[in-house]
Amino acid sequence: MLWTILLILLVLWLLGWLVFPIGGGLIHVLLVIAVIVLVVQLLSGRRAV
Repeated sequence: MLWTILLILLVLWLLGWLVFPIGGGLIHVLLVIAVIVLVVQLLSGRRAV
């Protein structure tokens, strides 16, 4: 699910950067947050219950 959100944010960011330069800032911030969360998920790994 995290990969899907990251992909959607990436596509929206590219559209915002190419089509709507003014509105791309918020999407860029969300994309950066998604990448940070992804890195934290990858570094922490899955924990055994």
